[in-house]
Amino acid sequence: MAKTAFLFPGQGSQFAGMGKALAGNHDSAKRVFEQADDALGFAISKLCFEGPEEDLKRTENTQPALVAVSVAAWTVLREQGQRPDFVAGHSLGEYSALVAAGCLDFGDALRTVRKRGQYMQEAVPQGVGAMAAILKLPEGALEGVLAEAAQGEVVTAANLNSPDQTVIAGHAAAVLRAMELAKAAGAKRCVPLAVSAPFHCPLMEPARVRLAADLERIEFRDLDIPLVNNVEARVVKTGADARQGLIAQVPNPVRWLASMRVLISEGVAECTEIGAGAVLTGLLRNIDSSLPCKAFG
Repeated sequence: MAKTAFLFPGQGSQFAGMGKALAGNHDSAKRVFEQADDALGFAISKLCFEGPEEDLKRTENTQPALVAVSVAAWTVLREQGQRPDFVAGHSLGEYSALVAAGCLDFGDALRTVRKRGQYMQEAVPQGVGAMAAILKLPEGALEGVLAEAAQGEVVTAANLNSPDQTVIAGHAAAVLRAMELAKAAGAKRCVPLAVSAPFHCPLMEPARVRLAADLERIEFRDLDIPLVNNVEARVVKTGADARQGLIAQVPNPVRWLASMRVLISEGVAECTEIGAGAVLTGLLRNIDSSLPCKAFG
């Protein structure tokens, strides 16, 4: 029988109204949102279902909101008897994946990602950092572009998403220089991203230190379902490895393209994106158009 994987989206997939139909149609999903409200001490469900967008976009709200929607969607599929052979999550989505894998308690995940959002926001003053998506840069050109753009500042790959899409992050001026150099090197487009901080780059080191202390205090069980993690793009089965992966991912790039290739090498022939939107479904189409992926949530 063909192997399957559940993929859990990260920041950028959020929208006002997410999860509302899930909770309206499935009692198990409704209960997940009630648990989320209790765990956080405020109505994250209302923010998911109604917005406003401005509040939902605040990183410390976005992160627990997306985890709540993903876990609600996963709970519905679990109730229907669906169980994947592997899980993976894009950045923040790794927390949702670890809840689904039986590694991490849902309440712990929600409280931790809310603080993760705060730490990431506070690591770099507003306006100092930036992120941009580089589309269809010729293979092998990225390293030279980033090295030339740095000029003593930080600019690195943040998300290695697909053969055609890499996201960069760092100091705002260095990111701007990298965009110009990438265009000159043949990139089809360079798109600045509307983000509140430069995620997954060395400027996030203060956030990593603060988050590590929190993650060391909570329980990580060995996984019921193997995870392909972001930071190393390798199969993880122990709680200790899962914890270290979450700590290390904060200042390091999300290796999504490599992670998907690991799943393919493990024999995965069908994927389901669990949660808000269909960002990962689109990326997978670009990585391997023969691998079916549907979105649920």
